[in-house]
Amino acid sequence: MIFRANSRGLFQAGDRLFSCAIGRGGLAPAADKREGDGASPIGVWALRRLLYRPDRGPAPQTALPSQAITRQDGWCDDPDHPAYNRLIELPFAASHEVLWRDDGLYDLVVVLGHNDDPPVAPLGSAIFLHLAKPDYAPTEGCIALARPDLEAVLALARPGDALEIGPD
Repeated sequence: MIFRANSRGLFQAGDRLFSCAIGRGGLAPAADKREGDGASPIGVWALRRLLYRPDRGPAPQTALPSQAITRQDGWCDDPDHPAYNRLIELPFAASHEVLWRDDGLYDLVVVLGHNDDPPVAPLGSAIFLHLAKPDYAPTEGCIALARPDLEAVLALARPGDALEIGPD
């Protein structure tokens, strides 16, 4: 199945439409995507796996590979580091995101296959499908859904499925 997200903040899963947040930099062609630009990369990105925070609820129902995160999990966003755009263990000296967040945005994170096979610096890292802020404020380049909507998407998702990010 191909899920779709567009610049109008709409996410399509089969015949269902959900509101979503996109990057603060709007959408950018993948070839133009750069680390820190805040843009969501246009393209079709495989749904790699689900990372979830186990203290905030059980793993949602999904056929995607799933992994509980810990307080020691992070994601390298330093283009000059060999672990760029990879899951890393904290503490970590290079620039990184902490996955165990107080705000709950990463309680459910679907890792997307953007710039990961292999990662190329500085074409962008940590492009995820994750939980949205209540007001659907823009992300740093990810796509974000309300928790019930992301759980519905996860219930439909299968290995080999992808998210297409594109204009209207």
